[in-house]
Amino acid sequence: MAKDNLQVLNALDVAKTQWYHFTAIIIAGMGFFTDAYDLFCISLVTKLLGRIYYHVDGAAKPGTLPPNVSAAVNGVAFCGTLAGQLFFGWLGDKMGRKRVYGMTLMLMVICSVASGLSFGHNANSVMATLCFFRFWLGFGIGGDYPLSATIMSEYANKKTRGAFIAAVFAMQGFGIMAGGIFAIIISSAFKARFDAPAYEVDAPGSTVSQADFVWRIILMVGALPAALTYYWRMKMPETARYTALVAKNAKQAASDMSKVLQVDLEAEQQKVEQITEKPANAFGLFSREFLRRHGLHLLGTTSTWFLLDIAFYSQNLFQKDIFSAIGWIPPAKTMNAIEEVYRIARAQTLIALCSTVPGYWFTVAFIDKIGRFAIQLMGFFFMTVFMFALAIPYNHWTHKDNRIGFVMMYSLTFFFANFGPNATTFVVPAEIFPARLRSTCHGISAASGKLGAMVGAFGFLYLAQSQDKTKTDAGYPAGIGVKNSLLVLGGINFLGILFTFLVPESKGKSLEEMSRENEDENGEGPELEQTSSFNSRTVPVY
Repeated sequence: MAKDNLQVLNALDVAKTQWYHFTAIIIAGMGFFTDAYDLFCISLVTKLLGRIYYHVDGAAKPGTLPPNVSAAVNGVAFCGTLAGQLFFGWLGDKMGRKRVYGMTLMLMVICSVASGLSFGHNANSVMATLCFFRFWLGFGIGGDYPLSATIMSEYANKKTRGAFIAAVFAMQGFGIMAGGIFAIIISSAFKARFDAPAYEVDAPGSTVSQADFVWRIILMVGALPAALTYYWRMKMPETARYTALVAKNAKQAASDMSKVLQVDLEAEQQKVEQITEKPANAFGLFSREFLRRHGLHLLGTTSTWFLLDIAFYSQNLFQKDIFSAIGWIPPAKTMNAIEEVYRIARAQTLIALCSTVPGYWFTVAFIDKIGRFAIQLMGFFFMTVFMFALAIPYNHWTHKDNRIGFVMMYSLTFFFANFGPNATTFVVPAEIFPARLRSTCHGISAASGKLGAMVGAFGFLYLAQSQDKTKTDAGYPAGIGVKNSLLVLGGINFLGILFTFLVPESKGKSLEEMSRENEDENGEGPELEQTSSFNSRTVPVY
């Protein structure tokens, strides 16, 4: 209940939308812009890396990355991200959100630049150093997930909290699009300056020596937006919920938020001590009490994020292969190296512009109107429908006259991923767990998602290969083909529908209501007054 809460937290919950909300969205969102740019720009240049470092004289097709190298280059950042989500999520609850926030950003800046400066001239040294720096880049990116979500949730008012957290995540769409646009600009400039024949005309001459600069520049530019926001991240005060409920410093929390909200707030140190000393606020992550109160919730957030990311990242990272399979990108041998980068970047930018970015902002617009649960359920449902609609008549979509229809259907799966679980799986874990465990639990949920991304990224490399061994990429065994891979992804999306029922609705409730940090010793809390409402359908019954 509002009267049981601290004045400083009530003030944040009922505050009107102000300039500091938008400042926080931009500061946190630019981290996600960088995250998306850095994670997805690698898919724009993997074909180029294959041509430069794995060219085989006399081969009918341009060089491609060997399966193990391709898996490492595409997936190593995810390994780092998973580790970073767990580590920085835990650290954010131990040291405070603000103190850790700057570390993640500097790591991203340094490793973005270092990725483009990968050392050596032979394939082994370049790929080894590229993978090394992309792992640590991922480690920094991983920290941004729990910290950005937690900071935004703890700054926001309860009426528009979902939209604010989703807006931070929506910057990911602009990051993906920016990566594609920048790759188009760079490849166009290099193509105009260093024109080359197609591979089938002159195999060695199709990859000019200057192409080695293209992928390095694309990777290094990811450091710019992160570097530009570092100062403003350091100027942000610590969140009041961490300062009051975890650090137990009511005076500092009131002082910080008085400046932010421009109102006078009482410190209430005695009330802070009463709240934090309640048995309901003493259990740890690995306790029976946590399992009883939040075990199903954590299972819901981890499982849905895991399933979503299998489908989402397998599509995003390897959509260039799908476009090639349906003829949207010409056969590699008919293009030179830089032309191929341009074509791949153009295709991915169109998908981002037409479906990815709009999907994110539809979520921002509607999340506080129709709720997290409804959006997530709807998103998984339509992803399942469109995936099966692509897979079952797959041969129909490969005919030249139907290619635009395929791209439209494919775009709709992305639209409902982003106007659906890709946004809500990020929002909900930042709202439903106690302040002292919020960053940790968000990190665990996000790490589960990245585990799914690795399954999608590594698995799709092999699964999507043709069933005919003579038509597979060099070094790969026969797979199950694109059609059967899409069927598998459709099934995974359907499982997402089922696990969504474990996730509680947090629309319009304060963070303390959802985490039940205001409960008394008898387990009576504000949210139990609504036992007949739709929103309480997943709250455990005692």
